[in-house]
Amino acid sequence: MNTPIYDFITSYINRKTSRFHMPGHKGVPGFLGVEMRDITEIDGADELYPAKGIIAESEQNAGRIFGAHTFYSTEGSSLAIRAALALLVKWSKRVNPDKTPLILAGRNAHKTLINASVTLDFDIDWIMPMESDAYESCRLSGDELDEILSAYAPSDLPVALYVTSPDYLGNLLDIEALAKVCHCYGLLFFVDNAHGAYQKFLKPSLHPIDLGADMCADSAHKTLPVLTGGAYLHISHNTDSFFRENAKNCLALFGSTSPSYLILQSLDLANCELAKTDLSKIAGMVNDLKETLASKGYTLVGKEALKLTIQLPDGNGKYFADNLYSAQIIPEYYDDEHIVFMISSHTTDAELERLRDFLIKNAPSKTTTFPTAVTSLRVPAPKKAMSAKEAFFAPSETVTPEEAVGRIMSGALLSCPPAVPLFMSGEIIDERILKYRTVYSDRDISVVKNN
Repeated sequence: MNTPIYDFITSYINRKTSRFHMPGHKGVPGFLGVEMRDITEIDGADELYPAKGIIAESEQNAGRIFGAHTFYSTEGSSLAIRAALALLVKWSKRVNPDKTPLILAGRNAHKTLINASVTLDFDIDWIMPMESDAYESCRLSGDELDEILSAYAPSDLPVALYVTSPDYLGNLLDIEALAKVCHCYGLLFFVDNAHGAYQKFLKPSLHPIDLGADMCADSAHKTLPVLTGGAYLHISHNTDSFFRENAKNCLALFGSTSPSYLILQSLDLANCELAKTDLSKIAGMVNDLKETLASKGYTLVGKEALKLTIQLPDGNGKYFADNLYSAQIIPEYYDDEHIVFMISSHTTDAELERLRDFLIKNAPSKTTTFPTAVTSLRVPAPKKAMSAKEAFFAPSETVTPEEAVGRIMSGALLSCPPAVPLFMSGEIIDERILKYRTVYSDRDISVVKNN
């Protein structure tokens, strides 16, 4: 498979040109040593919005690998999600110009969904997690979705279903079953697959596009050998051509006019590796590790092939994470009751063995004790006072978590990972905010000013 972006920049470097264009380092090796490969949209380098040359060719290469119409993002899945939501709003306005678009979404959505609702002016109906779900998760079966949708009058149905799968803990939804129900009711189906780009390369593929989704966002950088910020927006070949034809305009609506050519080269070069990627071996090794840990007394969460999530006794994730950091083993994420490890094809056998040895050595037992017990985080039932757009643009002030109780959330200021808001813009904050300090990093809270 060719690498048109990388090849163009290599040729440009070899010509020893004088760079009287951006960026200011002029290609002279400096702080990072990669400056010579960092260029801008000069003649021949194409433009990301719209792409007609080398970038378009590279995107087509990626599309052939993923079996979709594929578009690059150098601003992560956040940009791809915003663009997909803009497409859904445009589609809804095309069909029902006088109706405010409605999205049905799992409550464990990334904050990008809320931010997009502020700028794109659509409504959200939430699917709430089960009582036993951690706040990062939201289980939903095909039958449950059918029951939810059957309660709508045909004229009031949402334009689309928005789900997150895999979620941050590694739980997977039955995408194929959800797709069938969506299409039975005439809904479009979008999947935030930020953590699951690699699922295309499992046998069989578990990628949402292969399972019936109309669109999905993949963070290539999260699970594939791509620089941070590299991502994809995939649109199914089975979806109306409207979405493919309008994708670039919607990406340009939110995307920077200065996309990183370092990230673009990373996406371009990754195509060569992805075209021959088979994750069966590493997936098998991770499965063996999970079976070993389960036999040693660990409680594991989720069925994602290359994510290992451990639920801790007494809910003290930070205590266990501190021990990992002391051993120079850095997890992806932890909260009060979980530790999450992300594994990829570039995780070495030695690194996996090091993790295995640590976890076996520190396996829980009947005598295991932790310093403190905590209350697990669960999603509160929303009490909406105004739309996210109204709340965001209303006069606001920052207050302490104690002072925020009973007030209306203005902007969701929260930690990433996992960037899943417990209280959304426009909702009334209740006393549970005091228990959720770890999610909000104990910061002051932005609330709507009282009149």
